[in-house]
Amino acid sequence: MPELRRDPLSHRWVIIATERAMRPSDFKVENPKPAASICPFCPGNEHLTPPEITAVRPSGSAANKSGWSLRVIPNKFPALRIEGELGRKGYGMYDKMNGIGAHEVIIETADHRLDLPDYPQSQMEMVLRSYRDRISDLKKDPRFKYMLVFKNSGIHAGASLDHPHSQLIAVPVTPKRVSEELFYCRDYYEYKERCLLCDIISQEQLLEERLVVAEENMIAYVPYAPRFPFEVHVLPRRHMHDYCGVSDREIGSLAYVLKTVLKKIRQALGDPAYNYIIHTSPVTLPRPGHPEMWGTIELDYHWHIEIIPRLTRVAGFEWGTGFYINPVAPENAAKFLREENVDA
Repeated sequence: MPELRRDPLSHRWVIIATERAMRPSDFKVENPKPAASICPFCPGNEHLTPPEITAVRPSGSAANKSGWSLRVIPNKFPALRIEGELGRKGYGMYDKMNGIGAHEVIIETADHRLDLPDYPQSQMEMVLRSYRDRISDLKKDPRFKYMLVFKNSGIHAGASLDHPHSQLIAVPVTPKRVSEELFYCRDYYEYKERCLLCDIISQEQLLEERLVVAEENMIAYVPYAPRFPFEVHVLPRRHMHDYCGVSDREIGSLAYVLKTVLKKIRQALGDPAYNYIIHTSPVTLPRPGHPEMWGTIELDYHWHIEIIPRLTRVAGFEWGTGFYINPVAPENAAKFLREENVDA
């Protein structure tokens, strides 16, 4: 019989449609890659992109020239622009402000053909450190409230270029989805004086049925009420509200776990398109005219990464109700992934 499950982090209800149970092979679909006659992210084409914000390159190597291992550039077609003031205004009963923010692209490797699960460990660590460094830098801008790092891999996940890259968008408000997590984490802490996600980690380790990878500093599991088939969450074992607080040692652990999970998904499901998103705390420093809202955030929030293989489509029922229908029980999804043997 189908089950209704509630996600404790978002309070969203999910239908686990067990009568539609599917095997990993049922999800194997074509994953077309974006095609371009000239790739602007490849070495030698630096003139096709905006000037780099930062790059990892040999000492003495000229900026905006080839020789780099990783580049961070402004998005050529940004969702939000960094120049200007917010200009908050009321428009009758409505609110608006200027489209101020930052939109950056992290070009993860110079090798156009390299797939993220196949990155050398050192390259993956470099990518994860770049996320930490760019979030830390953008936090200094008093206009920004939240920095979201995400990766779109494959056309069905929203990628427009095939060259391996991820993105960072800074916005002047805290997104609704993040605010909901913050509220529920704070409510849980006020009631139990414990972190909700720390308790979830303890529960998943105790039960083991939804674990995918358990490592010294990081853990990956299929959540109790996943919106999508084979959705996986990755968290640090150490309580940490802000991704900027992750140590280099923990980044090494995170690189290993993230690569391993994505290898398992690729092997089990036929290399599907996917997204991953880092959920971290918003900027918590009090700003002029805006007192501190999240007084216990260092104790109650816990950063995490959501990995979402793009195997099903959101349709009318989901849009109309906010419910999601998942045809694969999370316990079965975790078992499939856990049993996939992949090289470290």
